Amino acid sequence: MLRRIGTAGLLTLALTACAGSGGSAGATPTGGGKAAPPAQTAAPQTTPQGPPQTQTGTVGRALSKMSVQEKVGQLLMPVLYGTAADTVSGENQARYGAGTPAKVIAKYHLGGVILFPHNIKGVGQVVGLTNGLQKSSREVPLLIGTDQENGLVARMSALMTDFPGAAEIGATKDPDLARAVAKATGDELRALGVNLDFAPVADVNVNPDNPVIGRRAYGDDPARVAKMVAAAVKGFGASKVAATAKHFPGHGDTDVDSHTGLPVIKHTKAQWERIDAPPFKAAIGAGVDAVMSAHIVFPKLDPSRDPATLSKPILTGLLRQKLGFKGVISTDALNMEGVRKKYDDGEIAVRAFLAGADLLLMPNDLPKAYQALLAAVKSGRISQQRLDQSVTRLLTLKQNRGFLAKAPVADADEAARVLRSAEHRKLAAVIKG
Repeated sequence: MLRRIGTAGLLTLALTACAGSGGSAGATPTGGGKAAPPAQTAAPQTTPQGPPQTQTGTVGRALSKMSVQEKVGQLLMPVLYGTAADTVSGENQARYGAGTPAKVIAKYHLGGVILFPHNIKGVGQVVGLTNGLQKSSREVPLLIGTDQENGLVARMSALMTDFPGAAEIGATKDPDLARAVAKATGDELRALGVNLDFAPVADVNVNPDNPVIGRRAYGDDPARVAKMVAAAVKGFGASKVAATAKHFPGHGDTDVDSHTGLPVIKHTKAQWERIDAPPFKAAIGAGVDAVMSAHIVFPKLDPSRDPATLSKPILTGLLRQKLGFKGVISTDALNMEGVRKKYDDGEIAVRAFLAGADLLLMPNDLPKAYQALLAAVKSGRISQQRLDQSVTRLLTLKQNRGFLAKAPVADADEAARVLRSAEHRKLAAVIKG
């Protein structure tokens, strides 16, 4: 999505969900009439998804040592300002009451941060930044994420291989290429110290007027998109970078950008099953680490007309219970207008969490969100059990990706070798033809 995040008056492209992740979509989407293959919910998992059944092992020990404040901090992933962990920024001070990224992490016990182009200057600098951020997190290593879909949305494009976007890859009809690009993208991100990518896009772009998905999707055929998404998830898994399928329950048939408005999807439940669901089922079957919600209203799935990000019937009832997803549910950016129509920034964080989200991405007002979550736990509105469930999922993701017990350390020389390697440039050229 396109997000407003910069210093006073600065607009920065930030796309994490779909349009954010409305306008009304046609009841009969174009290009989406092909029947999808049977749901792939029973496919073998390539990456363990769910939290352990009992609080034992590394995850259980980490959880048992955490205070309520630390647990709440694990849920939050804001954007921070500066090109080093100790960079003093007026933006950090104004937004978070702490001048440097390191101090913000310590103040809120953050579980993760998301990087944008304003954090990026060079290979050695980014390696220093991510290593410095990890050192700043004394309790638990950080999820360090970014939006590197390739193509239209590529936050790290100044440093990384210029891979084609999803539409070009989808046009090849070759899932092996989707897997290879995801593997190469993940290898480059991991070399920089980034361990979570908000990709792949699992939306089926059946609306030619869609202002926010478009060529970010693999195409308009649910079956083909499903195959591409599953392949990409496996590619990220091979690189040991966490993947995120987005934007659930499907942002492909909108004509409103959720960064600036609240889209409404008019699909029936049957249309959702046939058009929107297959790529998410395929992602789950392939072992996707996380699924991102969309800031869209889907009346046939939840008549409350709350956006999916705030909908328990959609996030818990549909994604968790019907599709059986056991991994991390992330919101799309909570500073997008599509989710800020009815509630204030503190209430949005609480409602998204109660709906089923584990990771609250880019709260518009981090201090207010943090305090609102703490207050909800204190009052009993959020139970300790519910809080522990989400924190366990987040810790399990970190454990599955190999950095819960010890923070990863990136190496500038290794990054210089991996980034824009001859092999990766050749792969990009093959797709571009």
